[in-house]
Amino acid sequence: MSEVKLTAETRTEFGKGAARRVRRENKVPGVLYGHGSDPVHLTLPGHELLLALRTPNVLISLDIDGKTNELAIPKSVQRDPIKGFLEHVDLLLVKRGEKVTVEIPVHAEGELAAGGNLLEHVLNALPVEAEATHIPEAVTVSVEGLEAGASVLAKDIKLPNGVTLAVDEDAVVLQVLAAQAEEAPEGEAAEGEEAAEA
Repeated sequence: MSEVKLTAETRTEFGKGAARRVRRENKVPGVLYGHGSDPVHLTLPGHELLLALRTPNVLISLDIDGKTNELAIPKSVQRDPIKGFLEHVDLLLVKRGEKVTVEIPVHAEGELAAGGNLLEHVLNALPVEAEATHIPEAVTVSVEGLEAGASVLAKDIKLPNGVTLAVDEDAVVLQVLAAQAEEAPEGEAAEGEEAAEA
């Protein structure tokens, strides 16, 4: 798993006006919390943070005011609903060797059995417990040859060493839905009946 270094500054101004000023400087307001310590309000570099967040559950090494170094993972990210830029980020303080519960993306590979069936992702992300410095980026599941009605349960997914499920092992992660038969539009069926009567 990748570790990204970011420089952060502590914030002393709060509220919408202060947050807008921070964003105008291409920075993102954030909060670092965890381990029973008081939340630390931070200002983070916008572009570098955006790049870091492209990796799910990225481990961030924070250099705060050039005085302290902390490890954190993103817990909550708020984006502008229209433009998509980062508005705020909550970071969870972690220690090396500590176990954390996170959600990792599930990727399916392979071809379903013939017949136009559909693969439904019941869970887009799988809740797992992993060491903070060894969180897998994703898990890959083979759906090769699965028939309609088949499903992949959480317990069927092979996890890397040291990673355990944080969800019921019988939870359905993926399922194969039968292809729907094409129905003729009602208008066409009615016209056919009228023609038959004439």
